[in-house]
Amino acid sequence: MKISERFATGTPFLSVEYFPPKERQDWPAFFQVVDRLTQVRPLFASVTYGAGGSTQAATLEIVSRMQRECGLETMAHLTCVGAQPERLRAFLDDLAAAGVGNVLALRGDPPKDMAAAEVTESPLHFASDLVSFVRTAHPGIGIGVAAYPEVHPEAVSPEADLGYLKLKMDLGGEFAITQLFFDNAHYFDFVARARARGITKPIIPGILPVVSLKVIQRIVSLCGATLPPAFRAELEEADRSGGAAAVQRVGIAHARRQAEGLLVGGAPGVHLYTLNRAEAILAITDGLLT
Repeated sequence: MKISERFATGTPFLSVEYFPPKERQDWPAFFQVVDRLTQVRPLFASVTYGAGGSTQAATLEIVSRMQRECGLETMAHLTCVGAQPERLRAFLDDLAAAGVGNVLALRGDPPKDMAAAEVTESPLHFASDLVSFVRTAHPGIGIGVAAYPEVHPEAVSPEADLGYLKLKMDLGGEFAITQLFFDNAHYFDFVARARARGITKPIIPGILPVVSLKVIQRIVSLCGATLPPAFRAELEEADRSGGAAAVQRVGIAHARRQAEGLLVGGAPGVHLYTLNRAEAILAITDGLLT
């Protein structure tokens, strides 16, 4: 079923994102996390996809198992940088055969060891190219796209960035999931600007619980998100006084407040970047929709 069809009730929802383990020996522990988080009753679960499709086979097998064994509506991430259409079409065919009806169409990044020629040889350079390709190759597959409340790091302006989001939606994107952010004002302002630009489809806020100060500093440096000064100070104080456990408590509490505020403010749902950490997600979501 297309995820976009599940939005029709207008009922607030939770959804989750998982990262495939690098080693197959870690799969049993990973599926234990997935199984525990079924109690969150996610509307859908997405699974990431390594740079240049480096975890493509693992993503396919994982979303298939989650769909078949866990009863979850799943969505596979799909990137196009350096990818040839034939390989992408085969992956879409395999998803459809496994009963997986949704993809998150992303530009992605090439693996560090991929030659520049391999990147430029692909006719698909942008997420909008991939959206158009998927819509043509597999019209029945649901398509989600990414959105950037604080502007894509490579965008020339907020207006240009919104223009690319509209293009992705116009070409077949059915909903957007935002990059992480830590101030809800960024999301609500972004949605207002998107609506003014004529983007009417659902925009789901993506929330990442901070579980490590070092990790979040690296993540925000890569994606262009900002840590509000007061939140950063709180995390740093927690790190000094209580270490990693204290940082995680502060991060989880902040994510919980974000999720509550987003739902009260009218967001259609909340998408949680789980980091494959069941306890953190259960703490954030406990009683959230009741």
